[in-house]
Amino acid sequence: MAPPPVLALALPSGTGRVLSIQSHTVQGYVGNKSAVFPLQLLGYDVDPINSVQFSNHTGYPTFKGQVLNGDQLWDLIEGLEANNLLYYTHLLTGYIGSVSFLNTVLKVVDKLRSINPNLTYVCDPVLGDEGKLYVAQELVSVYREKVVPVASMLTPNQFEAELLTGFRIVSEQDGREACNILHAAGPSKVVLTSINIDGNLLLIGSHQKEKGQPPAQFRISIPKIPAYFTGTGDLMTALLLGWSNKYPDNLDKAAELSVSSLQALLVRTVNDYTRAGHDCQSSSLEIRLVQSQDDIRNPEIKYKAEIYN
Repeated sequence: MAPPPVLALALPSGTGRVLSIQSHTVQGYVGNKSAVFPLQLLGYDVDPINSVQFSNHTGYPTFKGQVLNGDQLWDLIEGLEANNLLYYTHLLTGYIGSVSFLNTVLKVVDKLRSINPNLTYVCDPVLGDEGKLYVAQELVSVYREKVVPVASMLTPNQFEAELLTGFRIVSEQDGREACNILHAAGPSKVVLTSINIDGNLLLIGSHQKEKGQPPAQFRISIPKIPAYFTGTGDLMTALLLGWSNKYPDNLDKAAELSVSSLQALLVRTVNDYTRAGHDCQSSSLEIRLVQSQDDIRNPEIKYKAEIYN
């Protein structure tokens, strides 16, 4: 008997079909646990591949679990291909811990584009934050030389943008210039998800609609919340994928929606921990993802993009 058609392929949604290669925690919200649910709420079919399966995120005193290697990742891809299940509109990647796994992800990009040449690859180049590397130094050059050139949209923080461009960011103008350097290397959309300029937190977005043309750029001012959270970068990149696909020519609108969702969720998270009697500055907080689903589906835009001339 022939298997039934895959409805996500036969009757594709107006949104898309996302392959998300990220970490998985049994408890808590980082990686795929932070990205899959929001994308589903926004109407996407999401197929997660879990690059690790840990009991909890690594910020806890201990964690246990398994790590997927590059061969095991390729095994899953071959399984999908054997059943003609490898048609995706989007690929999403976040934290990747080894060069061998990252090289396999590059093979996955090529394979997916051989099936759908219009595949959008949204890459959060997770390398570190605030001057500290989270990954082996050798990953930085693989991202710079191989990953950035094949990405459609890149969502680095300030430190990651500096690592990928070799350019120090100390002003807004530097942030915009870093976007230009990244456009020249590959992606048409770049969002610096958080940059700290003179104590002010900003998001800077940049969309180069035609190669060789100056990009449309904007900033969003972001309030500082006095707490540290896990999973927020993974959530932010997922939201940017979800909204920028719905507003393909308005990255500023997509960023307004994404920032507004994220901020509403962070405020709820802090309020709930405070209600439970916890000092929010004493440890990293798990985000209140499920409780914030209305803010993900229908965010009230409270943070407006200012367009640079």
